[in-house]
Amino acid sequence: MLIRFNKPYGVLSQFTPEGRWQGLRDHIDQAGVYAAGRLDADSEGLLLLTDDGAYQATLSNPKFKVEKTYWVQVDGVPNDDQLRQLEKGVMLKDGPTLPAKAWVMSEPANLWPRDPPVRFRQNQPTTWISLQIREGRNRQVRRMTAAVGLPTLRLIRYAVGPYNLDALATAQWEIIPRAPG
Repeated sequence: MLIRFNKPYGVLSQFTPEGRWQGLRDHIDQAGVYAAGRLDADSEGLLLLTDDGAYQATLSNPKFKVEKTYWVQVDGVPNDDQLRQLEKGVMLKDGPTLPAKAWVMSEPANLWPRDPPVRFRQNQPTTWISLQIREGRNRQVRRMTAAVGLPTLRLIRYAVGPYNLDALATAQWEIIPRAPG
């Protein structure tokens, strides 16, 4: 079984809630499935869950280098050099990241409001970028954008491998077929 879930802000990638954060059990009433990878409570978007341990490892273990696409709202307007730095790989405290794909994008269509909303500063522009990576270190996307001078304001995982968020509202989930291959 494979489930795609559009994880809202404030939900952990585990079934048990902790402190102020909700758990997956507050949204998904399917037993025997486990998250294939993680999204921090302050990140949103695609979370895959499965009852197949081998497939879970394939989707989430960095050694398989499954591509993940993130929509990232950053503080400021990226220049070409900042985008090139993200694409070449960024030096983080735990070593260099693998090369990525990065480009400026329009605000995603049909974007749901975040609760609580992202802070708004009238004199500071924000920009959406698409970032595709093939690893998954702790808070990697946020650390990458910060390293090039573009702090992340909102982070949405749009896709993992062949799976994406298309037509799935926030806090909704569905059972889907596994992609061939």
